[in-house]
Amino acid sequence: IGFIARATLSSGVMSSQTLSTATQGRRVARAATIVMAAFVASRVLGLARESVIGARFATVETYGAYLAAFRIPDLIFNIIAGGALASAFIPTFTVFLTRDEREIGWRMASAVANWMMLVLGVIAALAAIFAPWLARLIAPGFDPELVQLTANLMRFMLISTVIFSLSGLIMSILNAFEHFLTPAIAPVMYNLGILFGALFLAPTMGVYGLAWGVVLGAVAHAAIQLPALRHFGIRYVPVLGLRDMQIRDAVRRVGRLMLPRIAGAGLVQFMFLANTIIASFYSASVLPALNYAWIVMLLPHGVFASSVATAVFPTFSRMAAKGDQAGMRAGLAQTLRAVLFVSLPSAVGLVILREPIVRLLFERGQFTHTDTLAVAWALGFYGLGLVAHSFIEIINRAYFAVQDTITPVVVGGLAMVANIALSLILVNVIGDPTTLERGPQGGLALANVLASSAEVPILLWLMRRRMGGIEGTALLASAGRLTLAAGAMGLVLWGLLHWDALAALPVLLFVPLAVAIGAAVYAAIAWLLGVEETKLARRLLRP
Repeated sequence: IGFIARATLSSGVMSSQTLSTATQGRRVARAATIVMAAFVASRVLGLARESVIGARFATVETYGAYLAAFRIPDLIFNIIAGGALASAFIPTFTVFLTRDEREIGWRMASAVANWMMLVLGVIAALAAIFAPWLARLIAPGFDPELVQLTANLMRFMLISTVIFSLSGLIMSILNAFEHFLTPAIAPVMYNLGILFGALFLAPTMGVYGLAWGVVLGAVAHAAIQLPALRHFGIRYVPVLGLRDMQIRDAVRRVGRLMLPRIAGAGLVQFMFLANTIIASFYSASVLPALNYAWIVMLLPHGVFASSVATAVFPTFSRMAAKGDQAGMRAGLAQTLRAVLFVSLPSAVGLVILREPIVRLLFERGQFTHTDTLAVAWALGFYGLGLVAHSFIEIINRAYFAVQDTITPVVVGGLAMVANIALSLILVNVIGDPTTLERGPQGGLALANVLASSAEVPILLWLMRRRMGGIEGTALLASAGRLTLAAGAMGLVLWGLLHWDALAALPVLLFVPLAVAIGAAVYAAIAWLLGVEETKLARRLLRP
């Protein structure tokens, strides 16, 4: 799938103002391929982690408490130092690199790190003190024993929030230097930490073993990146930038760019909190079912969207810094078409093969067939939103590259409000809320899909006005042909699923076989329909 990166910057994307098209295309191709390979490893390991956790905890209420406890540390990280920091820091830091002012850049990075650790340390300490009250707030439907367990787990995981935040800044610095390998490996280390907790700590410590695994994973996430940071000549300075006007202005610029993203991240996290609150009134087991489904959907999303978005973001930032609007416009359009080419069949496969996929990944140990049906129920809806989530990942990076963090936040905020409103409505409409097999997780997942699907056309329309076009006609034409190919693939998969001879096979054989047949059918029909990406793939994958 690595051809996506080359497709992004092919066909005359780069103007004469930047590096040559071929050189830049190869650079982003290498970057995206590296990131994509690491994302695959991370997501596969993440699925292995969830499989081990599922075998030990399935959908028991203590695991629901663990997931609820994760909400506050995750909220703090994502609001203060998650995507908000990266989207604001990379374009600002890149300006210093472009001007060959590395010493000033290092001082600015040091000041940002110091401010971030100071603020997060205080917030995490306050959250630990008030953990019992926060636990009651995020899971009001839990009984007192589960609330106390949630509070205790929260305190452990708050440690990881501070460590993760520093690691996230290191990742942003390395990405600004267009170094992607080590930051891409970092999530693998994080998953290994949790997997260690699930395999070796949980048998004696129970769900507390998972919490300690999160802390160990955060430490490993940061430690693996330190050698690469030293390679680029880091100059850490214990300053806050209050007296140096240039550093102070740069830190303030990062802060200004972060503010809209912080608001947007807060709304996204509030949506997750709302899901937790709503689910707690039904059963703590709803949260694990929803989480397993979300993790499965994130595998193709991470491979096809997050990896490419990570790789092209620094390049888009350089284009924006040099005023290459034509390159930005063409690069965004080509990236969207390429991502659609791979995410659309993935979405169809997730929806149709949801039950055998969940059986293959999780159904063992304490994870029963009832749990499989509960997770597959949510996965069927989440799969419908894979394309929308993939598009949002790419489009938002284009906005951040031009230092417009307000537009995607406003649009995303409206989508999150719609998500919560739809959740309150659909949770009692879709399925049977009194059972787990077709319970409220279906309505919560569908609300997410509907809101995200409405967000995409609004973002594209606003971007079209800003950039003077996004090659929308070509995108719609490609989408029409790919929909036909994916539809034909879906019919084939449905037939395979209902073919008794194949359905009787063990899932370990059936799922890979069905995926291979479906992919072959999709590629063949897309080629017959003249989809440009099939020709480009053949051309770019040649030695």
